[in-house]
Amino acid sequence: MTILVTGANGQLGNEMRLVTAGSKNRYIFTDVTSQEGCETTHLDITDIDAIRAIANANDVKCIINCAAYTNVDKAETDDEAICSKINAVAPGLLAQVMAERDGLLVHVSTDYVFGKEPYNTPCREDQQGTPIGVYGRTKKEGEQSIIAAGCKYIILRTSWLYSEFGKNFCKTMLNLTATKERLNVVFDQCGTPTYALDLAKAICRIVDGEMYEGNTGIYHYSNEGVCSWYDFTKMIAEYSGHNACDIRPCHSDEFPSPVKRPSYSVLDKTKVKETFGIEIPYWTDSLKKCISNIKS
Repeated sequence: MTILVTGANGQLGNEMRLVTAGSKNRYIFTDVTSQEGCETTHLDITDIDAIRAIANANDVKCIINCAAYTNVDKAETDDEAICSKINAVAPGLLAQVMAERDGLLVHVSTDYVFGKEPYNTPCREDQQGTPIGVYGRTKKEGEQSIIAAGCKYIILRTSWLYSEFGKNFCKTMLNLTATKERLNVVFDQCGTPTYALDLAKAICRIVDGEMYEGNTGIYHYSNEGVCSWYDFTKMIAEYSGHNACDIRPCHSDEFPSPVKRPSYSVLDKTKVKETFGIEIPYWTDSLKKCISNIKS
């Protein structure tokens, strides 16, 4: 089977390159940017003719959409139109092409589809999403456009994604805890960090194992456990040996932002574990592995 991966030069896309190296399937990695040392086919996912052409030419039976506009603050101030095009419109175009080819679309969504209500229990897949902000709203609209297209789909909502690749909270805090004497980090926003490598492995289990037949729909995937951004930073500093930095908890209103972030967006992963038999690592175990990989 030929599988097309979008956003291949991002965090998750790069992890997909690693975990599919020995796959029985053929993977085509696409992006709008190039990456030194990696073979990347150019594809603009907002152009349905381009999607259709590459899918037909290569007999693509599955698309894994790792592409997204993820600059949450900038989406509120400068790039709402671009954010909407990538997060809301493009997933529907990918789904339309897969519907034409009787193929599968695996789409990565976000915990930001929740957030308006003050949740205090893990969010389920069938829970009404009430996003706050442009990013969350456009990701929710992207989910809806996929469902409306009528293709076979698996939507995987995840949270607090980090990896060795690209820009992310873990890498930022690795640098700050190494160079700053003191840091204030919010403690009143709780969720679960997710190592992109773990998510990539879960996607490959579903796709390469052809476990999606009869199991399409929306699923949640993050690492196990719950923490605040403050807790996350404390563990980053501890595992990297950056013990000289004084890390202190603070309230989110001490850091004015164009968008209000979910105060509690822990995802209930019961469905994905029971359906696909996936073992999910605890967040601190995965964080140790990621930091070790970054340092080596």
